[in-house]
Amino acid sequence: MAEGETRTLRVGISACLLGERVRWDGGHKRDAFLTDVLGKHVEWVAVCPEVELGLGVPRPPIDLVDADGGTRLVVSTSGEDLTERMQAYAAWRAKGLASLDLDGYVLKSKSPSCGQDRGLFARALADAMPQLPMEEESRLARASVREHFAERLLAAARWRAFARRRVRAGELQAFHAAHKYAILAHSPVHYAELGRLVATAGTRPVAGVVDDYGPRFMQALAVRATRGRHVNVLQHVAGFFTRALSDDERATLTTAIEDYRARRVPRDVPLGLVREHVQRLGVAYLAEQVYLGPPPADLLS
Repeated sequence: MAEGETRTLRVGISACLLGERVRWDGGHKRDAFLTDVLGKHVEWVAVCPEVELGLGVPRPPIDLVDADGGTRLVVSTSGEDLTERMQAYAAWRAKGLASLDLDGYVLKSKSPSCGQDRGLFARALADAMPQLPMEEESRLARASVREHFAERLLAAARWRAFARRRVRAGELQAFHAAHKYAILAHSPVHYAELGRLVATAGTRPVAGVVDDYGPRFMQALAVRATRGRHVNVLQHVAGFFTRALSDDERATLTTAIEDYRARRVPRDVPLGLVREHVQRLGVAYLAEQVYLGPPPADLLS
């Protein structure tokens, strides 16, 4: 599958966000973006930790409370402490989910089990899969968060497809090269570290290098890209072909990049010009860059 092409992703999700009536009061929290937009590209793996723990529907609400120097999960009406039960279940369930090669996970915000900051199940997921892209549905209401999450989901899927086969040193080098500008937009420090790691493929078993590369690759993309780093990338990419442009074309591209820096236009404006020039001029190295092949537009709508 070509880079940037729509693909099916495997994503875990709090079941109530899909409209399943598993909430304590028998209701749900169906999220239209998740079901109607992201759902076109996703194979959902739905989980409700509280139902799977055997609490039933409907059920008394449960809360996180600070007690005895820690956080406890208790039934609000009776005071029953469910902390150890939930922790044991969550560790077991998270281990099983880790075997499914998930590309990401969407959590229900403010949930005592699934809330990303304090939820006991969410903590177990993070412990079992520390590099898994995770977001709460409330944060995905922001376009910038949706874009970042979609990018990380697609990167996870690309890496999963790449690493499941026997990888040769040259193939790992090509993967790293194709992601150069995507990584640089997020973290130049990680890009340099990953480059040094790839260079060791000639002196140590490639399988070990691949095992080390994957987590660091996902760590790099977890760093939020900045406008300044995007500008640097766009300028660097433009340097490959600006001599082949007319004076007017060069001025138009330079202005578009500066307008993006000044927040007068979205990044799609200079990026679109770059794509047009790369295709017209046949710049093969840039044509292979993941940075120039964004995720499907409807993922960001």
